[in-house]
Amino acid sequence: MSIYDKASLVLIPSGTKTSKVYSQKPVSGDGDFTFSRSTAATRVNADGNIEKETSNLLLQSNSFNTTWLNAATTETSGQAGYDGTNDAWRIDKSNSGGYIYQNISQSGVQTFSVYAKAGTSTWIQVVANGSSNALSFFDLDNGVLGATSANIISRDITSVGNGYYRCSISVNIGTIARVRFYVAEGDNDTNATSGNIYIQDAQLNQGLIAQEVITTTTAAVEGGITDNVPRLDYTDSSCPALLLEPQRTNVFTNSEYFGGTDWTKGNSSITTNATTSPSGLVDGSFLVPNTSTSTHTCRQSVGITSGTYTLSVYAKQGGYKNLLVWFDSHSGGVGVNLDDLSVFRDENNDGYTIEDFGNGWVRIAVTITASSTASPNFYVYSNAATPAITHAGDGTSGIYIYGAQVEAGSYATSYIPTYGTSVTRNGDVLTNAGTLEMFDNNAGTLYVEFSALANDGRDNSFRFLISDGTNNDRIQIGLLQNDLLYASVVVNNVGTSGVDYSLPNPASNHKIAVTYTQTKFDLWVDGVKVDTDTNTAIPSGMYRYDFLRYANNNDFVEGNIKQTMYFPTALTDQEAIDLTTL
Repeated sequence: MSIYDKASLVLIPSGTKTSKVYSQKPVSGDGDFTFSRSTAATRVNADGNIEKETSNLLLQSNSFNTTWLNAATTETSGQAGYDGTNDAWRIDKSNSGGYIYQNISQSGVQTFSVYAKAGTSTWIQVVANGSSNALSFFDLDNGVLGATSANIISRDITSVGNGYYRCSISVNIGTIARVRFYVAEGDNDTNATSGNIYIQDAQLNQGLIAQEVITTTTAAVEGGITDNVPRLDYTDSSCPALLLEPQRTNVFTNSEYFGGTDWTKGNSSITTNATTSPSGLVDGSFLVPNTSTSTHTCRQSVGITSGTYTLSVYAKQGGYKNLLVWFDSHSGGVGVNLDDLSVFRDENNDGYTIEDFGNGWVRIAVTITASSTASPNFYVYSNAATPAITHAGDGTSGIYIYGAQVEAGSYATSYIPTYGTSVTRNGDVLTNAGTLEMFDNNAGTLYVEFSALANDGRDNSFRFLISDGTNNDRIQIGLLQNDLLYASVVVNNVGTSGVDYSLPNPASNHKIAVTYTQTKFDLWVDGVKVDTDTNTAIPSGMYRYDFLRYANNNDFVEGNIKQTMYFPTALTDQEAIDLTTL
């Protein structure tokens, strides 16, 4: 019999759905955990890319005779589409300036897109109306961009086959009140009184590029890592960990659109959508110093006063290699050489991390404790052997950046995208699996493979906990302040045994188990028995497994969970060694 066969509860994170994390054992569903997080989030997916929430904020996105209104046009469904279906529409106009439109109310950085094909007319005009207007013409015969207006961040036309192109504009015009498609005859020309084009799958989504199509009906639709979707994160391995994080807020109002007015460029410029970012999409920005002999910066003024904050950004060489991640007014931060990941400046900070994200990208994070206002800032240093803050750029070389974040806390959490306002990601909560039949009142083994979120000596404030649903009777493994790992038994609210161990590098992966009988209580860490105690009693009536500090408490586990198991028997010493050896 294998060790696995002895377990009554096995969770190796792989299967999830909204509000649920499935256990591999039992298969009845009694071992499935309840999950909640009432906001969107991000994760690193199996391809190594940052995966975000996706959305289509339009209604009836491919039913152009419903929520859509028209001005001198008629709409005919059942046309051959770009995707081999007959889901496209022909739009015929009966007067000059004919168009269809939808009234909406969305704000921030948005991308408006549609699949379009030439008919008797060969151009389309795509328009977003709001506090200001943004428009672009697209040539559907030749697949090229035409005339455009101000207020366009970027635009794109991409061939998708069957004569269709995906046409998109990215805008930041305050509140978007209306989106429109015009049947057009030429560049900057909608004057003909007849003509038609074909369209399919309109979409409006947050961010700098058009996302994968989501078809809507009577309501906007979100997908990806949206509310209450558990995160299987592949940051550290080809095998996922269940990522559980506390609530955090990205105070930056635009974390990706560095070209906006909320980012001040000091003697430098920004090119938006200049390269493939850590998201796997072409939405990375290029920060280029100008030719003046000066400092070259990009900063966003946000409301940071006193307290502990962590500033982070993804960065990649683009001819320059030295980036300073810095809090002005506090005079603290870290400077990193993106070529060899060495540090050339390290001042007035509480710690930093440099994470190689692959494909030349690095995530740099630095923590400070500010006593007053401290403005987050990114400085491009010279490429000299001893880099200088003041230098003259060549006007073409720079550093690629993506995903800026500043959050209250002593370490950087997963990326929180923002597109016009600060955004809060709520905490992840995993609770309540099991039945009375899974747990034994005489002997057992509780096992978990996990890593904490940071090596910062904080009170991690969690327990892996089996209980009777109260605080009075429980068996638990936890991590306390100063990285003290402990396990204990509580019966009738009185501790009957306890063991502990100073855990090295809690943010590294560890395999931990506690085995117990009526007479013995052992703690195992990474293949070694690190402490033992006699046991005087074991609680009865245990029926649930929770990831939290106390039963019926709101202080939940934070970390990366690779797997956890419960055995209704005390494993032998050799089995415990085999189970916990890294």
